[in-house]
Amino acid sequence: MSESIAAANSGTTEVREGYEIDLDRLDAWMLAHVEGYRGPLSIAQFRGGQSNPTYQLSTPDARYVLRRKPPGELLKGAHAVEREARVMAALGATGFPVPRVHGICTDDTVIGTWFFVMDMVEGRIFWDATFPGVSNEERPAYFDAMNATLAQLHQVDYAALRLEDYGKPGNYFARQVARWSRQYLEDDAAGRNADMDWLIEWLPEHIPQGDETSIVHGDFRCDNIIFHPTEPRVVAVLDWELSTLGHPLADFAYAAMMYRMPPDIVAGLKEADLAALNIPNEEDFVATYCARMGRERIDHWSFYVTFQLFRLAAIFHGIKGRVLRGTATNAQAVVRAEAFPRIARLAREAIEDD
Repeated sequence: MSESIAAANSGTTEVREGYEIDLDRLDAWMLAHVEGYRGPLSIAQFRGGQSNPTYQLSTPDARYVLRRKPPGELLKGAHAVEREARVMAALGATGFPVPRVHGICTDDTVIGTWFFVMDMVEGRIFWDATFPGVSNEERPAYFDAMNATLAQLHQVDYAALRLEDYGKPGNYFARQVARWSRQYLEDDAAGRNADMDWLIEWLPEHIPQGDETSIVHGDFRCDNIIFHPTEPRVVAVLDWELSTLGHPLADFAYAAMMYRMPPDIVAGLKEADLAALNIPNEEDFVATYCARMGRERIDHWSFYVTFQLFRLAAIFHGIKGRVLRGTATNAQAVVRAEAFPRIARLAREAIEDD
């Protein structure tokens, strides 16, 4: 199944019907906003890009990536490409591994929706969390690189980057549970689910005490990372649409959720033979992060994992709604929509089986 997911999301195809871009208008914008740009310009659409349509732009001298809001009616606050561009530009200035952002366009008359353009970073994306093709000897280094990159993000001084308004510091879990509950309840097209209804009642009553704030990626997993072509090194972290100011343990729990995730839904390790693959187990992955962050341990770990499974279920519920409304941008959207109830069940089981 992981091979089919990779095939469905890797590489480019012709621009799909309904997502065409006026190349003359885009070329004029590139000339005005992208340093060193020189046409002629050609375009293809990436097969991936679940939420925001993503394109490869090619010229005689360089290749770029364009991400845009999808056309059509959108949920309020969704598909915030301007936020992606802002946080990547700020983090790039610190040396954090992100593509260079050349500019953002908030003029709908150029291609019909807001968009931004960034460098295309060459490297490897692993759609399978077992890292096929990597030797057993090297495999732990890839997991350590992911762990180190996320710890690096959580130690960035967001105030020094003038990102104090990038989210609301404090009370993260209460706000997030309310946000995703509301989005789930308001999407009438996608329907209701008994496990989600149960989680909406349970989560607000079990939020751990204490609070912390950092930049959080919101979707940190191996298939949103570009690794060096030959080395176990992260060269770019992609897909910042869900980033905000939030609780670092929530963000880390999302990354560690791979240990609970079936591989046919998103990149997951559930039921994988970790010892045979020489992959660090969940306990070791958590301990390594704690050591990097100066923590003794993470209390209430099951809550953080349940919260993130609930949040992912809400995202998949939204994808289901887009499929039914005809605004989904990715061929895998139907698969994600069908997986929604399984994720909701996993979220509930993470607490009930604890």
